[in-house]
Amino acid sequence: MAPTPTLIFAVIFVTLLIVTTLTRLWLGSRQIAHVQANRAQVPNAFSADISLEAHQKAADYSSAKTKLVLIESVVQALLLLAFTLVGGLQWLDDGWRNVLTNQEIIRGALLICSAMLISALVDLPFEYYKTFTVDEKFGFNKMTKAMFWGDLVKHSLVSLALGAPILFAALWLMQGAGAYWWFYLWVVWGVFNIIMLAVYPTFIAPLFNKFTPLADESLKTRIETLLSKCGFKSQGLFVMDGSTRSNHGNAYFTGFGNSKRVVFFDTLLNRLNGEEIEAVLAHELGHFKHHHVIKRIALMFLMSFLGLALLGWLMNQTWFYHGLGVTTPSNHMALMLFLLVSPVFLFLLRPVMASYSRKNEFEADDYAAKHANANHLIEALVKLYRDNAATLTPDPLHSAFYDSHPPASIRISKLAAYTH
Repeated sequence: MAPTPTLIFAVIFVTLLIVTTLTRLWLGSRQIAHVQANRAQVPNAFSADISLEAHQKAADYSSAKTKLVLIESVVQALLLLAFTLVGGLQWLDDGWRNVLTNQEIIRGALLICSAMLISALVDLPFEYYKTFTVDEKFGFNKMTKAMFWGDLVKHSLVSLALGAPILFAALWLMQGAGAYWWFYLWVVWGVFNIIMLAVYPTFIAPLFNKFTPLADESLKTRIETLLSKCGFKSQGLFVMDGSTRSNHGNAYFTGFGNSKRVVFFDTLLNRLNGEEIEAVLAHELGHFKHHHVIKRIALMFLMSFLGLALLGWLMNQTWFYHGLGVTTPSNHMALMLFLLVSPVFLFLLRPVMASYSRKNEFEADDYAAKHANANHLIEALVKLYRDNAATLTPDPLHSAFYDSHPPASIRISKLAAYTH
């Protein structure tokens, strides 16, 4: 007897899940082994600026984080199997069906929220352990337990307030908008994301951090001169109280159109001098000048268009449901299954996306070296690598698969070419 489409799809799913999980474990093990093997000596390019103690701290911090990720990967794979082939989603759906017999959209929303809540509860111990054990041990955590739980409640409420309307819109369109519901949902999703880009800096980010105008007048003048030279207009320069939660430092642009802001972590301003901050900002301006943000938004829209079109076809295929342990097909079940299993099918594309991101980083570095001082950017990066305990010796294969930024040695080497 020939295998059925249901069996074929189930076998493909399980095979990819196993391959994905084993690949994660293999890459993580390589990363830990490589970092520890190079723990005893600071790379020559950094030996003058980073002590052996700081280098070893970075190695141990990287290893500790990677070990936690490996455990989490196994747990997430088991949870996915429990939701699908073991019948967890079907069991949840049957439970809500007994409570709400005729309210298809509400029942669907409750099913999806229930599954997401279970996933969040499974992930919570890992986030808690990382914050209060791993980050605490290495001196990065500044959060109190009250702040941790307060942030969790606020994140949950904001996610619910923003996600619920989109979820109901999706289920409503799937039920009543005909064969092209997926296209209408794509339009709604696109408009929603553009609005979020505009309103996030002003209305949502301040719920979690305090943002104050940059007070250092000399630094402000230096930055505004650079922004003007590069043709960048912003709503303002702000300092974020990142030190209330972590010792990590960063700087970024946020917003869209006229709502763009330049944001500096207070930890960054405390570690870098004015010239180094200018160089870091020039790197961020490189992303702006090369239209990296717009390109990523366009790529996100393209991926969501293709994904929703695929879902529009899959929801009419019984093997899609049965192959994933669901016996009662429905619109909401199709959406939930797609959200759960698509990362398994897309995992092997990660190196491609990481490579594209690293290419953008090199372009931004190139721009910074031409509009600021490359030596100052090198000095800033070395301080950030040291103070953030970022490993200087990542496993090349692990880095190629995961890292959105180039390895430190390669990045510094390319920038050093501008100093000769």
